[in-house]
Amino acid sequence: MSDRHEIPSAGPAFIRCSKLTKAYHKGDQEIVPLRDLDLEIAKGSFVSLMGPSGSGKTTLLNLLAGIDSATAGSLWIGQNDLATMSRNQLAAWRAKEVGIIFQSYNLVPVLTAYENVELPLLLHSYSRAERAERIEAALDTVQLMDRAGHFPRQLSGGQEQRVAIARAIVANPPLLLADEPTGDLDRESASMVLDLLGRLHSERGCTIVMVTHDPSAAHRAQTELHLEKGQLLRSHTPVPVGGAH
Repeated sequence: MSDRHEIPSAGPAFIRCSKLTKAYHKGDQEIVPLRDLDLEIAKGSFVSLMGPSGSGKTTLLNLLAGIDSATAGSLWIGQNDLATMSRNQLAAWRAKEVGIIFQSYNLVPVLTAYENVELPLLLHSYSRAERAERIEAALDTVQLMDRAGHFPRQLSGGQEQRVAIARAIVANPPLLLADEPTGDLDRESASMVLDLLGRLHSERGCTIVMVTHDPSAAHRAQTELHLEKGQLLRSHTPVPVGGAH
């Protein structure tokens, strides 16, 4: 797609994709989840990605996280050219700059909520006291300090996802990536998680990119993007920056 999509916001471009392509081979067949994607997302935006299965949504999210690498094109996040970074450099960058929220929570079952939230901080040089301060602040943000000593099996699905969000924000990364964060939740728990993401966006100024199949979840974002066969079809902005959630 030749037209560059720019996500409106008050801030400068934070994510810049140019001719971004991802292809792989399955037997003799070439699969191209993303093709020549041009996209700019401003710092502090809250963007939802929608589209049918196989449209490239999760592929794009994995590229933004530095979990996967593009076949062609360029991807800049802030001042970082992800295409030029080694696997170790990407891992170090991701630990500092990116928080990831998964549909299946990905909590470690033998660790308490507190210990699960602590995991990203072990990659940094924080003291025990500094880690404790950050963990308690993150759990307080998601309103789960009273569940700090509970194991995942002792929590509801909504509480598990809120622990996962606390883990994603504990190192205060500027970029949050959410892959179907409400996909396994009931309506009430999903609404609570979306309220929380909206609050993180408005209060912390995080840049949030959220993959979802749920139109009502997508409408909570500042801007909706629609992918089909690896290309952007359209975008629309339902609410202004910092609008009601």
